[in-house]
Amino acid sequence: MTDVLISGGGVAGCALAWWLRHRGFRPTVVERAAAPRDGGYKVDVRGAALTVLDRMGLTGSVRAHDTGMRLARFLDRRGRQLATMDAALFGGRTGGDVEIMRGDLTRILRAATGDVEHRFDDSVTALRPTADGMDVTFARGAHRRFDLVIGADGLHSTVRRLAFGPESAYLRPLGHHIAICTVPSGFGEERVELLHPAPGRTVGVYRTAGAPDARALFLFRSPAEAPDQGDAAGQRALLGRAFAGSGWRVPELLAALPDAPDLYLDAMSQVRMERWSSGRVGLVGDAAYAASPASGQGTSLGLVGAYVLAAALAEAGGQPAAGFAAYEQRMRPFVAANQALAERNLKGMVLGSATQIRFQTSMLRLLPRLPGRERMVSRVAEPIRRASDAITLPDPPARAA
Repeated sequence: MTDVLISGGGVAGCALAWWLRHRGFRPTVVERAAAPRDGGYKVDVRGAALTVLDRMGLTGSVRAHDTGMRLARFLDRRGRQLATMDAALFGGRTGGDVEIMRGDLTRILRAATGDVEHRFDDSVTALRPTADGMDVTFARGAHRRFDLVIGADGLHSTVRRLAFGPESAYLRPLGHHIAICTVPSGFGEERVELLHPAPGRTVGVYRTAGAPDARALFLFRSPAEAPDQGDAAGQRALLGRAFAGSGWRVPELLAALPDAPDLYLDAMSQVRMERWSSGRVGLVGDAAYAASPASGQGTSLGLVGAYVLAAALAEAGGQPAAGFAAYEQRMRPFVAANQALAERNLKGMVLGSATQIRFQTSMLRLLPRLPGRERMVSRVAEPIRRASDAITLPDPPARAA
């Protein structure tokens, strides 16, 4: 049996473990976090990714955890309502698309992997090719041999750095930063997304149905310099500078940051690589082709990529180079279509001037009364729908059918 190490226990890593197990491989998942991470922001699952979940038998579980969001409200600096929008339209969701908290989706996928070994509080520190596999060194000092190693460890992938070199060669910044954190429930309104746009920056807060707390989102133009990932104080200071003078409840949100248990701040970037494999090492999900949160398709790319990679490796019959090549050939057009959404979406997420904000909110107020509204809505959602279906999936294995 082929032993595969998957670095990263998120959506892509757990989905890949599930499909490899059902394709006759023996996967092991190693995750840097000390315990399962159940937080995170809400994510969308669309198109081909819904087919993947259906073939896993997980559609019902995922739909049961839909966020239930119903409305987006745009507010001015005094908290007055500028416009409202249906939550599904705001998120570009049509038909059977699902919105779910990332932590809920990861938990569902992880539970479905059954007897797959998950090693928490550990990570890969070195990779050494051998005659017939890879010798892997872990942070806790252990060494193990695997036939294949797959990096599913996100935008700042350790496996990618070890196998392909510095991340600066592959990351393409989109000119904006994003910050996400948990805030007290009083900041939110149940099943409503509250949005305060200002030139060059946007703040959002939402609370899903029955949630004990709320989530805050900060989007802003990237500064000339940014603090390191582990510098929480520096990140809070950066947000304070970026949103100085903001209205609505932004000063209160900034004051609440020291108590946030999960502040995440990073540049919005894409990963662009000429190849996603090197010898017996491959990449999947954000590690290989991050589309950025602006695309709305990162989760779907991870689910579809895991499915396609497992199928390609199985069909290659013990020839990893052939499997990786088939995986790339099938996935690249799908990745390109979904990465292309990011810059288009960003233009509507962070507006450059007060005039643009007035125009956007005026159009949103008029939309319900405009003739041909349904055609207009369909046109808005069409690029996302087309990109989410821009792949023909390989057939599932008989045992997972």
